[in-house]
Amino acid sequence: MYIRSHLTNDRGEKLEVRYYDADSRADIKHKHISGVHACCFYKGRLVIVYAESKGRWSLPGGGVEVGESVEEAVVREVREETNMNVLRQTLIGYQEIVTPDGVVVQTRSACIVEPYGDFVADPDGEITKTLLIEPSEYRQYFDWGEVGERVMARALEFFRQAASS
Repeated sequence: MYIRSHLTNDRGEKLEVRYYDADSRADIKHKHISGVHACCFYKGRLVIVYAESKGRWSLPGGGVEVGESVEEAVVREVREETNMNVLRQTLIGYQEIVTPDGVVVQTRSACIVEPYGDFVADPDGEITKTLLIEPSEYRQYFDWGEVGERVMARALEFFRQAASS
């Protein structure tokens, strides 16, 4: 599926967003991925994070480090931002954000996670809170429009399949 949308960045610029479903690594093999976000489920609830500096809730995620795969970046970012281990993950999509400086590509994944201790703090200091919510309530915390609806639908499909296996 392809969705064309727009977002307004932190500088107030309106940017074009092109979202694509992805079912495997082959769907992104020629793309330079700079960021990841993950819909993480623990006991049927969605994990979200709060960045005090940005004043908003979001899904766990961040930049991909040099030499790191998308899957490794998801595991690291989830661990750093939520104090949870990724038990299982799958790629569900990616988006291209057209900026004045070029195109930024970010993936969207779905994960099953479990905590390995209480959340204390993100090593980067950006994330200050974590919360477990009903997946249907995510728009009360952040709204990614039509793209968010598609990402959440695909993530819930993964969660249901994982829960039944």
